[in-house]
This record gives sequence, structure tokens and C-alpha cells, in this order.
Amino acid sequence: GILQHPDGTVLKQLQPPPRGPREQEFYNKVYDSDCCDSILLELREYLPKYFGVWSPPTAPNDTYLKLEDVTRKFNKPCIMDVKIGQKSYDPYASAEKIQQQVSKYPLMEEIGFLVLGMRVYHVSSDSYETQNQHYGRRLTKETVKDGISKFFHSGYCLRKDVVAASIQKVEKILEWFEGQTQLNFYASSLLFVYEGSCQATTVRLSDVTLAEKRRVPKGLLSGGDVLEYNNNIHVINSTENGKIEASVGKGLSKFYALHKKACSKRHHSQLSLKVENSEQDNVWKTSTCITQEHLNGNVLPQLEKVFYHMPAETKESANVEVRMIDFAHVFPSNTKDEGYIYGLKNLITVLQNILDN
Repeated sequence: GILQHPDGTVLKQLQPPPRGPREQEFYNKVYDSDCCDSILLELREYLPKYFGVWSPPTAPNDTYLKLEDVTRKFNKPCIMDVKIGQKSYDPYASAEKIQQQVSKYPLMEEIGFLVLGMRVYHVSSDSYETQNQHYGRRLTKETVKDGISKFFHSGYCLRKDVVAASIQKVEKILEWFEGQTQLNFYASSLLFVYEGSCQATTVRLSDVTLAEKRRVPKGLLSGGDVLEYNNNIHVINSTENGKIEASVGKGLSKFYALHKKACSKRHHSQLSLKVENSEQDNVWKTSTCITQEHLNGNVLPQLEKVFYHMPAETKESANVEVRMIDFAHVFPSNTKDEGYIYGLKNLITVLQNILDN
């Protein structure tokens, strides 16, 4: 398993020979301080940063690869591990090993990738949904699109902004593979990570009207208090070009500013937010009834549920990481890695279908 180092990096225990030493050699080659190979230097952009090896003082014979924790900067990280390539066994695998790997997922050669697991944060329940490798192995040509789309669903809507950003990241990795002929990768994966909570995202509203439908209890909101953004959720109420507008009652002049003195009390109110967006004769509407029971910023997480219904184009670019991981089966080559390229192209096609549909 992966362990957490106190300094914020992660520790991956070195596998038994030849896999462990082979992976260590790969990292050492790519991150060699004297490296001047442009192909390997570019490859660093798509890997976790490597900080050498580490052994615990109490067990000096146990060796760990010390790697960047790609999930560290995320508040509610959603994570998916996808094995890439038509073959999950390397050229030196025994007949028994080949049979074992093929039997795990017979469609690997045709589909070109396999979902090894995912962990998705659902805003609706403030909880994670986890799927293991058996989930991915049950996916067929007909169900793989829906199976992967589950990773991009917040519990309220499909995060198309994340899908679009993921496609761009995978396309960059594909470009690298199309331009290199010195390494072939087997049983290697792509690690997808994105922010599941939009509390860490700046929300830009375009053609949006927020209307107060019911009375707010007296003392709940005060025009003299400082507006609390609650982890950088910003609502831009500029009327520049008439594109962005916040239409609120006098009690909402500072958009749900929270009265400090009322934070210790419970108020029960019903706020109905009607969000409308008209574009190209298509009218998109949603209304959400919010119950506010706690005053300490809790109304804004409730508002996230409204914002999650917004079309992706009204949001800023999603914060997404896609990194290559697992290099126990990387070998020198003098040809393009066609199996990995095939898998990347098929994965991009599936992601594009998710985005388009």
C-alpha cells in the first residue's frame, strides 16, 4: 500500500525483484540531475515528482520510493486509477502469467484500458463512493462509458468541466507517446484527481438571477457585516454588459452575509433560489429549496448544490491532475508504444462521448 510521510510525500514500498528495482531504475533515469534527454525531461511533467528512496530507522532493509502526493492540494479529492494499454503483461511474462492477466480482463486488448478503482465525493451526501477493481472488470464495451462517467458525477450532476480538463491532460500525454520511441510501458496506470467540493472553486455566474422568494428572519443578515465567502466561493454581481446580475431583496444586499452575533443560535428559514440561464433559445432552469439550520457558513455549502446544476461553460477551468504511475514493467524500446497509444486514444474517445452526451 501507499503510506504517508510526515513531510507530505507518499511512500510506495519497493516491490520484490525484478519489479521493484526496475521501477526505481526508471525513476532514477527520468529524474537524474544530469539528464539532458528532452523526451525524459518532458516526461517529468506527467509523473509524480520523485524524491529518491527512504527507509524507516527501525527497518533499514525496507525500501520505499518517496513520491509527490498528487492529492495533497485537494480538499475533497476524487481519485480514479486506470490501467492503460492492450496488454497488462510485459514481453518477458511466462505463459502462465499471460493467461492469468488475460483472464482478469479479457477485453483489455480490445478496449485498451481497465478501471482499477475510483473514489468519488458526492456533494449531496457529503460522503465518498468507492469502487474497487472488480467494478472495472465488470465493464463491457457497451457499459464502459457509463461506468467511467460515474467518476465525474457529483451526486447532483455530471462534472463536464472536469471531463473536458481530463481530456486535455490525456491528450498531452498522448502527444508525448506519439513522439517517443525509447520506452514501452506495460501494466502502467493513469491517476486522475479532481476537486470534488466546489468550496475550493471560484464560481462565476453568467446570465444568472438570484431572487429571494421568502422572508429572511430578522437579525439573520446584516448589511454592516463582512461578507463571508466560505472557502473562496465568490459570486460576481457585476452588471457588465448585462451578463451577470444578482437580483436580491434588501435583506440580501451583501448576499448571505452572516450575522456574527447570530452564529450561536439556530434559525429555520426556507430560501428558494431560482437560477435561470437562457442561451440560443434553450432555457435552463432549476430551483432549490434550502433549509438553513446553522448560521456558521452552512448556507453556502447548500448553495453549492444550486451551482452544481450550472452548465460547465459558466465555471472556471476545473482543477484536475492526470499523472502516470506504476512503472515496474517499463522497458527500453526502439518503436512507438502502440499498445499504450491505443489505450489512450480509446480512453479519450470514451471521455469525449461522455462530454458530448
